[in-house]
Amino acid sequence: MLIDNHGRQLSYLRFAVTDRCNLRCFYCMPEEGLNWLSRAELMTYEEMMRACSVLVNMGIDKIRITGGEPFVRKDIMHLLSGLAALDGLKDLSMTTNGVLTAPYVAEMKMLGIRNVNLSLDTLDPNRFFSITLRDEFKNVMNTLEELLRNDMNVKINAVVMEGKNTQDIIPMVELTKHLPVSVRFIEEMPFNGDGHVYTGLNWNHVRILDEIKQAYPDVRKEIDAVGSTSYNYTIPGHKGSIGIIAAYSRTFCGSCNRIRITPQGTLRNCLYDDGVMNIRDLMRSGVGDDELKNSLLKAFSQRAKDGWEAERLRSENKSAHESMATIGG
Repeated sequence: MLIDNHGRQLSYLRFAVTDRCNLRCFYCMPEEGLNWLSRAELMTYEEMMRACSVLVNMGIDKIRITGGEPFVRKDIMHLLSGLAALDGLKDLSMTTNGVLTAPYVAEMKMLGIRNVNLSLDTLDPNRFFSITLRDEFKNVMNTLEELLRNDMNVKINAVVMEGKNTQDIIPMVELTKHLPVSVRFIEEMPFNGDGHVYTGLNWNHVRILDEIKQAYPDVRKEIDAVGSTSYNYTIPGHKGSIGIIAAYSRTFCGSCNRIRITPQGTLRNCLYDDGVMNIRDLMRSGVGDDELKNSLLKAFSQRAKDGWEAERLRSENKSAHESMATIGG
């Protein structure tokens, strides 16, 4: 069991396998994209497997593969197959934008992957294009259908953005009436990748819930699982559920059980810190597993109390405006 310096158990790793993405969502990166990492800068699949094996041995029992978009990395199924075989790993999950995912769903199921988060900010094709700058709505919806056909546990992640998709909140909620999905509304965060300073939030978790209550006054609060990032709700008669993630307000930090590794191997104890060590560089320097474990334990013993402290402790002149694609969604 891994315990940090605030008494929180660490059991969940979010591993970004690439910074590249085939969408250009404005809240994540500039229209022209980013300065993508070179192949040499990325962790190899062998390095990823070793890092995950060490962490699972230390007590991590859930790994979520993220990006960028995981399926733009060549041979991603090879990595997933290796991870699925790790002894002690209880949950291997995916986060994807759905553009390339549908052909792989059956194989994912065979590997034991059951939990998939699908990024989808609107149900309107025109608004989808205005947000993502790509005409891929049909492919994403095909992926949703394929996931449900294969009995996957699907969470739809929708970032709520003023002036962009707030009119989609209720239609997204209505998806849960007939589909066994969890629609999760996420507060917009400052990780836009273009350097402009994020000054605040108008659509926070309180306002999102108020919007839902106006249409569904009988919405019911459920008990949130330990370590949950979302406030969870159900509506009587609906097959699915609703979650609201206070990603900017950072109200869930007290029970945070997750760590992150970026595509270039940077360990982040918090979404809002700027990295505490580089696992790739340690491995390439020739350290053994015991030394790697000791370095990880030291890093876990110095975690910030919450996201606000983590942001304050970032390197001087390094504000939190990098892209989510470089951090890991």
